[in-house]
Amino acid sequence: MKILIIEDEVMAANSLKEAILALIPDAFFCGTLQSIEETIEYFAVNPMPDLLFLDIHLADGNSFAIFDSVDIECPIIFTTAYDQYALQAFEVNSIDYLLKPIDPEKLSRAIEK
Repeated sequence: MKILIIEDEVMAANSLKEAILALIPDAFFCGTLQSIEETIEYFAVNPMPDLLFLDIHLADGNSFAIFDSVDIECPIIFTTAYDQYALQAFEVNSIDYLLKPIDPEKLSRAIEK
């Protein structure tokens, strides 16, 4: 499974990666992106991953701005500390919305979806 993480906090990204590897030992990480701009540039030249983990608040703004420039066709699991964006998250290709700190059991259920 090819996974892309979009998260501007390095420790949070590393923690998420470790949690994913505990559930999917053979997961392949396409990369970890930290901004809206970097994400838009990435998708301009790279194929869609199988699964995308997306934080909502990135260094350069709200990650929903990505959807103005990129048609994300893979399933998305939002990972955020903010619960007020849940409805907006399900208007895009979201399969789950996990609040930080991420519970391993909820992560497992989200990946199974």
